[in-house]
Amino acid sequence: MNIIRSVKEMKEWSGQAQGRIGFVPTMGYLHEGHLSLVKKSKISCDFTVASIFVNPAQFGANEDLSSYPADLESDKEKLEAAGVDVLFLPTRNEIYPEGYKTYVNVEEITERLCGKKRPAHFRGVTTVVVKLFNIVRPHIAFFGEKDWQQLIVIRTMVRDLNMDVIIEELPI
Repeated sequence: MNIIRSVKEMKEWSGQAQGRIGFVPTMGYLHEGHLSLVKKSKISCDFTVASIFVNPAQFGANEDLSSYPADLESDKEKLEAAGVDVLFLPTRNEIYPEGYKTYVNVEEITERLCGKKRPAHFRGVTTVVVKLFNIVRPHIAFFGEKDWQQLIVIRTMVRDLNMDVIIEELPI
């Protein structure tokens, strides 16, 4: 498994990949649900890229980013055993460089349910997913159905922004 940490190197790898790229974006602390997404990507695509990035933009003022669980070594072992081709492991500064000011917002559906209690959450999710899609350039991205509202928000964003990526969900 190749581990890539820089945006530049990830874009170069994606640009040279000959075949369909499947992408499984995660925040780490992987479980069987994540690995089922990887398995589906391995079946559906020529290459599988997974990312681990704990996105600070989706945590609100009263939510503790620092207490988000992490076990990077275990995650690496699981992804390698599952046959991931590339682990994209960017730093916070790679994704949000100093002076970063641009965000993506899907209106209405993000203001209900989970979004009502966490007003900045989906803006952070959509922003990082757009950035990851632009960096990794997947043909298919795999998401779990358990985060139903997030899945609907991402599908809406992909449709509204005419993004060339298929969103495939699995019941995890």
